[in-house]
Amino acid sequence: MPATIVQTNPTPFNRVAIDPVTLDIIENALRNARIEMDATLVRTAMSPGIREQGDAFPLIADHTGKMIVGQFGSFIGGFLDNFDGTLEDGDMIFLSDPYSVGGAVSHSNDWLVLLPVFKDGRLIAYTSMFGHQSDIGGKVVGSMPINARSIFEEGVRIPPVKIWKKGEYNDDLMKLVMHQTRKPDWCQADLNALIAACRVASRRVIEMAERFGDDVYVSATQDLLARNHRAMQALIGMAIAEEPVSFEDYICDDGMGYGPYKIKCTMWREDGRVILDFAGTDPQSHASINFFLNENMFKMFFGIYMIMVFDPQILFNDGFYDLIDVRIPEGSLLKPKFPAALSGRTHALGRIFDILGGLLGQKTPEFLNAAGFSSSPHLFYSGNDARPGKKGEWFQLFQIGFGGIPGRPMGDGPDGHSLWPGFTNVPNEFLERYFPMRIERYECAADSGGAGLHRGGNGIHMTYRFLSAGTISIHDDRWFVPPWGVNGGEPGQRARKVLERADGTSVIVGNKVEDVEVEAGDQLHFITWGGGGWGDPLARDPALVGKEILQGLVTPQGARDYGVVADAAGVVDLAATEALRTELRAGRGELPLFNYGPGIEALRSACADETGLPAPIQPVWPHLEAAE
Repeated sequence: MPATIVQTNPTPFNRVAIDPVTLDIIENALRNARIEMDATLVRTAMSPGIREQGDAFPLIADHTGKMIVGQFGSFIGGFLDNFDGTLEDGDMIFLSDPYSVGGAVSHSNDWLVLLPVFKDGRLIAYTSMFGHQSDIGGKVVGSMPINARSIFEEGVRIPPVKIWKKGEYNDDLMKLVMHQTRKPDWCQADLNALIAACRVASRRVIEMAERFGDDVYVSATQDLLARNHRAMQALIGMAIAEEPVSFEDYICDDGMGYGPYKIKCTMWREDGRVILDFAGTDPQSHASINFFLNENMFKMFFGIYMIMVFDPQILFNDGFYDLIDVRIPEGSLLKPKFPAALSGRTHALGRIFDILGGLLGQKTPEFLNAAGFSSSPHLFYSGNDARPGKKGEWFQLFQIGFGGIPGRPMGDGPDGHSLWPGFTNVPNEFLERYFPMRIERYECAADSGGAGLHRGGNGIHMTYRFLSAGTISIHDDRWFVPPWGVNGGEPGQRARKVLERADGTSVIVGNKVEDVEVEAGDQLHFITWGGGGWGDPLARDPALVGKEILQGLVTPQGARDYGVVADAAGVVDLAATEALRTELRAGRGELPLFNYGPGIEALRSACADETGLPAPIQPVWPHLEAAE
């Protein structure tokens, strides 16, 4: 049954004409309210994942549940269709179970709060915020087990429940939930921060409605949705062809020795609408790399990508959803069947953006981005703190790292930057103050960005020295299948992780590993992938390459990928450079639109030699083979 909205004032809102100035004021006030939500969250939360890195996403929706400002798109329509209960003034919804909301949150670590905003007896808006909790119980510290076979192993699952009901706080529910986590102090503070952020936005909406009138405010939200619809309709006509185009990319492995896993999408325009069909995507994994992709979430991803590439001034919201049809096969990696594990979905989440770039750029190569959004590297470190004065206190760290952003039409990809625009790195000073570790190195991994007219962003080489014995877990990707280059650009280098023991021995560790024991004095070299390059590397300004040698972004050996001969001081030998470029041009054929590097089987054959790790085994799905 759909939700029942209890309104004491049944009078409908009247649609009225809004002048451009008023619309602009309300639009920017909503933008500012969203920023204020983020600021409130950061100042109130305790976990480093939210407080330091900003792993949380706000939303302000209209009275029907469509997002007006936000980042991930609105889940509210699907929630209202499936919530068998009432929503009334004083209620607030709390949830974390992806399967209960059609993937609106995509793993159970994301706790979501939804506040219906009532004014004078009428529902006028919704505010919502979700954030990643550093621990929700389950079989491993951090609650994201690589080897989970079902979601029941990943920690507490919260269906949509009322954390506030008619203004009364459900304290017993909170005691029950917090009892499941290893860090109840962090989780309680982070949840309170989510609630506070929603209440701040609620107050701002009420203030706007009081200032301009309820009908003006509601009409303005509808105008913003309609404006977005018109803009996206124009962009779709310009950038999407009627002839289908397809693109596929791969998750390197599942952490259990199997891979790669293919994600495929085909796109075309039909009757003014975009069709995005994921037929051909591999079936769901037995491990936790599945990504329960909500269709509306992917529509928002598509819209964000379109707007950022073609017209960044557009305010993206839910107004364009009827222009997009998303088709995801049931039982696939992107729509797994309950109770499939979901905690490692971050790799597929990042790869979706690479696939969008590959799809959208085929008609307009001048707008094509290389690969590099790719993943979201995670490090977990936990144990009992052996530092003086810490008395063996329990600690646990969850940190998100960054790779190289791809080369783009407008310039080089940023080095060691986040896929999500609101994310920041955890300051090294914070890590060293609150955790038993010392950061020995934090720098760009030189030459890791793919060569091109516009260089792919370099990955990060971060070295942690552990000061207490404990365990670490690593979640990363792009160690087997490299980030591809475009328009003649070269692929970026792949990720790698090296554990250097205190006794001087070293071992290469996988990019998806769980509960690796470390001792005081051990060092972990955490090296992320580089972004693919854009355009012909031999067209890059030699003086710029020389400058990047001096900056430590490119080495003299790496400069030869650009046909540049230079010394360690970045001084370019122009004559030798011209001779080398002539030689390289003569020895190559036509530049490819996409440069994937070696094929999968060639990568498999060379894997042990090139990475120090065994090649993943091709996964099989016996039930599909039997059906054939």
